[in-house]
Amino acid sequence: MAVWSTVDVSELGHAQRIEADYYRPHYLEVSARLEAVKSVPLTRHLGYLTDGTHVTPNYVPQGVPFLSSSDIDPFIVSPVIEKFISEAEHLRLRHCQPDAGDILMSKSGRIGSCAVVPASIKKGDWNIYEGVALLRVDGVEPHYVAAFLNSKYGHSQIRRELKGVAQPHLHLEDIRRLKLFVPEPHEMAEVSALVLGGTGRAQCAHRLFQDALAALETELGLDKLTIQKTVGYATQLSNIEVSRRFDPEHYFPAFSTFCAGLPSRVALSPLVNHLEFCQRGKQPVYAKTGLPVINSKHVQPNRVILEGNRFALANPVDDLQIRAGDTLINGTGRGTIGRAAPYISDTPAVADNHVTILRSSSLDPAYLSLYLNSAAGQMQVEMHQRGTSGQLELYPFDIRKFLVWPAPGELQRDLRDLYDKATKAERESKRLLDQAKTRVEQLIEAAVQP
Repeated sequence: MAVWSTVDVSELGHAQRIEADYYRPHYLEVSARLEAVKSVPLTRHLGYLTDGTHVTPNYVPQGVPFLSSSDIDPFIVSPVIEKFISEAEHLRLRHCQPDAGDILMSKSGRIGSCAVVPASIKKGDWNIYEGVALLRVDGVEPHYVAAFLNSKYGHSQIRRELKGVAQPHLHLEDIRRLKLFVPEPHEMAEVSALVLGGTGRAQCAHRLFQDALAALETELGLDKLTIQKTVGYATQLSNIEVSRRFDPEHYFPAFSTFCAGLPSRVALSPLVNHLEFCQRGKQPVYAKTGLPVINSKHVQPNRVILEGNRFALANPVDDLQIRAGDTLINGTGRGTIGRAAPYISDTPAVADNHVTILRSSSLDPAYLSLYLNSAAGQMQVEMHQRGTSGQLELYPFDIRKFLVWPAPGELQRDLRDLYDKATKAERESKRLLDQAKTRVEQLIEAAVQP
């Protein structure tokens, strides 16, 4: 069905935008509501606005955490930052060092996602790349501002201001054009409390996940393992004959070093001995309704994302339907290959052809996921993956060769208990943060009423 808007020529000159998308009915409705509640320009409460360096820095293995747009989710700054810059480069980039209470906004990728820098971070602890904007606000609660910007009234304004088609982008002058609804102080405090509660539960969930992983790695002796990077290494011709692999990465001695130092109580065995099913999904038949599709971006370390998924028809092969209790592992892509997560939802799902389904009656899915995401699992991912950097593959027949520890039932139950507590904290976090956005929208809609 066609949708269009009619605007005066005078409005085109005021906005200096002529593309039709800028005048979509939804955007005009949001603009009219914000005008009706006498919102104020965001600049009135902006004490400082900048973005990160536009020059690609020299990354170092350890140093000052360097945030990019992929580290900014709605309300949450990633607890695991994977890029670092040197102290010297950090000092040179003084203008873009976030402080506690600053708001970070993604300008690329997941554009418009906003999160407040936690109170535990002080200026000088982090630095940011060009895809992240830094907003320092005055006279309003930063957690309220983040909730407003993540709500439909903030997000719609941000989407409207985007420029570009193939690669949409947001400039600082676009952020300055945003409007902000400022409620009564007690209402602002109410929203801020919800945001703080939600981010606090998210931090708790991360700690519990880390505790579970650390407990497993301690049992495996990984906390004491040291791998020396060698210039070269050798293998037996018989190993090549058995594996039929000629790529040197397959023979890197990290995993064999780990196996040699295993505690006496730990005995590894082939994963295939513990599996009833190990197969990749098939190309989904997409539909408007049906079962959620799980692809590699939905399989994050130890968690499956079930938000915003596309739908597909049920797979005619029942075993290829994802069930509660399965473990999923990504089979392709640099940065995603080898990520594993348990599927704990009671709703069946469809795996696409980049995700492998593991089904075991003897290994708890949360335990197996933790093991595969630990250093013990990831060393085997690097050992068994095939292909070049352009297209890495981890095939089911190689996954079956992984060596795993069938841990005692008590340990598996203890780790599952930590996992369940973490996922409960995640659900509570999502509920509180969704409630914060909803409350902002309710305040605006109530103020519009005559």
